[in-house]
Amino acid sequence: MTDVLTQSFRFADPRDLTDLRTYVTRAKSIEDGAIRLQAAGRVLAAYVCVLRPRILGESTPTILGLRTMALGEDARADATVTLASVLDRLARSGADDVDLPIPPSTVSESWAGVGAPRGGWEAQGAITDVVLKAAAEAGIAEVARVIPASAGAAVVNSARAAVWSRGLPGREEIPAGAAFAAFALGFLADGEQQLFRNGRWFRLSGPRGHVLVRTGAGLDFRN
Repeated sequence: MTDVLTQSFRFADPRDLTDLRTYVTRAKSIEDGAIRLQAAGRVLAAYVCVLRPRILGESTPTILGLRTMALGEDARADATVTLASVLDRLARSGADDVDLPIPPSTVSESWAGVGAPRGGWEAQGAITDVVLKAAAEAGIAEVARVIPASAGAAVVNSARAAVWSRGLPGREEIPAGAAFAAFALGFLADGEQQLFRNGRWFRLSGPRGHVLVRTGAGLDFRN
């Protein structure tokens, strides 16, 4: 997905570039994939994919991370680029820099066209960071335990799907992969995440970012 008029993002504060670097680094440690940079006005939304189905019929839910950051001037852009290309540009930034050039080479990712709802979310209570962290750590340990050292991609995908598609204890409608995403992207602290729902979509929102979960539908990204 590409719709770029702005060639460079100007942030409101140099610390926002540091925050973005941390976020992108964490996302790249999960999967060396892509990031969708979407700007409208003075807000930049940065989406990354944490989990998604790899093969037809796989039960892995589509789970995205989202960070929003303030821009210092109006911008309009919607570009999906590699995480590596963004990190390369961030590595050239000085301590007081506020500009991030948008990498010119875009990539095509099916998850980038999913399109989470922007409105219509209904509050569903909250889940504590302690509960989410425990679920994430338990899942990580289970995946490491059940995957053989020389496992092929099919075995790895199957094991991850079984663990991360399982419901959270006490909140079975929320895949455990949501806890993994919040933990791996550094969104958890010592508070809680507000839970929202819109149809098949769930959203965990806290001070550090958002986790978007779309349940069901397998590889069908049309809705």
